Amino acid sequence: MMLRASLIALTLACAAPAHAAGEMPPLRAMEMSRTLFAAGVEARDPLLMATAAQLRKGVSIEAVERAGSDGEALAGEAPLSWEAMLDAAREAAGEDEAMLSVIEDIRTAGTKGVSTGPVYSISRLAARKTDTYPPLPYDGGEYAEVYVEGGGDSDLNLYVYDAKGRLVCSDTDKSDVAYCGWRPATSEAFTVKVENKGAGTNRYSLMTN
Repeated sequence: MMLRASLIALTLACAAPAHAAGEMPPLRAMEMSRTLFAAGVEARDPLLMATAAQLRKGVSIEAVERAGSDGEALAGEAPLSWEAMLDAAREAAGEDEAMLSVIEDIRTAGTKGVSTGPVYSISRLAARKTDTYPPLPYDGGEYAEVYVEGGGDSDLNLYVYDAKGRLVCSDTDKSDVAYCGWRPATSEAFTVKVENKGAGTNRYSLMTN
């Protein structure tokens, strides 16, 4: 239990400073949620899964209509909800009454203090294709975020370019989860590209603040 608690604390602490002291950026929280959930699934650890769900429940996102250049825009919910995470945690908890109580508390807790503002769109992108999105406006001096979360079917890479075509941020590790966070010096529009490096089609969510 101590090892799990330490892992959770370390993961959350590493994410928080990028935005403000004591406050985690909403889309960073979404990324950390996915990371914790994946670790929980691999270890079949209901505490990690429940913590992931609690993080995700604390971020309110709204759907928008938005299409990339090569992909197919889809309607529907984001790939992984906090409810689905809690369902997985409950299954992993078995007959552990203490853990089941924690899970139920998270499920029924209110949403006071929920972060608002991020929006998401869903796209289906074929193998070796790249979605280029119309420039997205961001305010100078404000922390900007872009987060991509796939369905686990292929490697997705994320690139962000400024108005002059210069690369501002990228996340190209071998997974279908990618995050970029930066603070623009001035208000301008940024171009987001999502590249499917895998051999199969991937259904992903693009989230922006």
